[in-house]
Amino acid sequence: MAVLVDRAIWRWRGRRWAHLVSDTSYAELHAFAAALGLRRAWFQGDHYDVPEEVRARAVALGAQPVEAAELVQRLRAAGLRRPR
Repeated sequence: MAVLVDRAIWRWRGRRWAHLVSDTSYAELHAFAAALGLRRAWFQGDHYDVPEEVRARAVALGAQPVEAAELVQRLRAAGLRRPR
């Protein structure tokens, strides 16, 4: 079980963004996000959106880089995927 981050390929506001999730618990995700300096208000229901530079810091802190399909699969398998 881990904190996961996909590649920063999603364009928004002139930047590339990634998704940060936990396949363990929201508590783990929120603690990891806080360590990155992310505000809880930025939580998107089951993930945080993070720009490329924050993604790099997340990986340095131990987030596991995965492809987007694996991220969603593991989130669903853990029962933590929220419907749109």
